[in-house]
Amino acid sequence: MIVAYLRVSTGKQLLENQKNEISAFAQNRNMVIDQWVTEIASGCKQRNDRKLGTLLRRMKKGDSLIVTELSRLSRTLIDIMTIMGTLLQKGVVLYSTKERYSFDNSLNSKVLCFAFGLVAEIERNLISMRTREALALRREQGVKLGRKKGSYTKQKILLDNRNEIIRTINSGQSIASICRKYHVSRETFNRFRRNHLPLDKKDSDITKDRYRTMTP
Repeated sequence: MIVAYLRVSTGKQLLENQKNEISAFAQNRNMVIDQWVTEIASGCKQRNDRKLGTLLRRMKKGDSLIVTELSRLSRTLIDIMTIMGTLLQKGVVLYSTKERYSFDNSLNSKVLCFAFGLVAEIERNLISMRTREALALRREQGVKLGRKKGSYTKQKILLDNRNEIIRTINSGQSIASICRKYHVSRETFNRFRRNHLPLDKKDSDITKDRYRTMTP
């Protein structure tokens, strides 16, 4: 299976240029694209939260993945190297059309992957070093590190609005709409629900029933 992966960060960007470039690349090599995977998502977003994560898990030995640039896979070199390593282990060939890279099981590809891996390791160490130096400098400047006492965390926002949230759930509104209203993730809300909902017995059965109907 030959898969073309296209990604843009915003809806304003066009996927057409990427598609045209990959189509020309495939035609020149007598390749037929079996599947086009497109998504609008930031490259900083975790790949498991994107279509790319599902695609990588599904691909198997003998498959090929085509992108216009390696940066379409991720914005960080470390993550790109992780993806490349996963594909190489699976026996999946990765093509990057603009950079003219071809990562397969050949010696040249392995050498290139090693070079990228070395750079990624250096980048990882530099990030770690800069973080430690910045923290040390802030300590020397007398800055107290960590969360400020009494800071307004997302859990506290939900807790302060607990009664309103219970009324909202019992009125039939979805959990997704509640998360959007208070700018929290579903994971954060679920943690809040386990710890704080419902506290009153009279609300218990209603809230549980409402939550079941709104949760997949």
